[in-house]
Amino acid sequence: MNNKVILSCAVTGAGETTAKSPHVPITPKEIADSAIKAAKAGATVAHIHVRNPKTGKLSHDVNLFQEVVERIRSSETDIIINLTSGGGGDWIPSEEDPSRGGEGTDMQTPEERHEPIGKLLPEMCTLDCGSINFGDMLYVSPTDWLRKQAKLVKESGVKPELECFDTGHVRFANQLIEEGLIAGDPLFQFCLGIPWGAAADAETMAYMKNRIPENAKWAAFGIGRMQMPIVEESIRQGGNIRVGLEDNLYLKKGQLATNEQLVDKAIGTVHSFGSDVMTPAEARKHLNLRNPYGKED
Repeated sequence: MNNKVILSCAVTGAGETTAKSPHVPITPKEIADSAIKAAKAGATVAHIHVRNPKTGKLSHDVNLFQEVVERIRSSETDIIINLTSGGGGDWIPSEEDPSRGGEGTDMQTPEERHEPIGKLLPEMCTLDCGSINFGDMLYVSPTDWLRKQAKLVKESGVKPELECFDTGHVRFANQLIEEGLIAGDPLFQFCLGIPWGAAADAETMAYMKNRIPENAKWAAFGIGRMQMPIVEESIRQGGNIRVGLEDNLYLKKGQLATNEQLVDKAIGTVHSFGSDVMTPAEARKHLNLRNPYGKED
């Protein structure tokens, strides 16, 4: 069991969720405010995507990322910032010409995916460790692209969170480590329950955690109704946890949640195990992160 847990809050995500809940933040101010509320509720880390303020859809605009980061850092509430570097990887084949991307396709190069990370230097960023059938589309992240991204992240001094949506992603993450492209003790995130990736259950979690290096740290999350069960199971198996509106919109059946409510509920679960949540200062030391505020924690 994990007696001291890092709690991440994925505050908005990139999915088509804004029409399903009024609590999903859209503008940079809303995203930053939601991250700050999650921090005040007890979250250790805020995982950040940005959205087009006019449409609510996924955006890669570095200026939007910058506004969110600046708003969080200028507040008096401390939280570790974890920016997505998944970027554009959505591939939907054209019905007329399957060799080309159809409507909804959104692709970026490794350099483009890394741009917000290299410019803003968050403490952490995600690194999606492979391609996958993601619902009805294909998320594309080829191995050579990931090697380029991993190298860019390493050179920036940002801590990569190795996101594994399937068991083969764990294998490739281990390959990146073996090739010297991941600095320090690696940090894994097991992303469970995505159609059609790794299942959100105890057996799959155990399989994945048993195949990472001894010096690695790890977390897991489940989507939808499996969010809280995976919180429990991750604590039980010695991992860290993640909640938030990117992964689940409901506090309970029929009741829409806010990010801070999900954080509060997760903390209640942590305490029920006799464990506690790390502060950002504790997690920076635990993960050997740079302090963006230019002072010792």
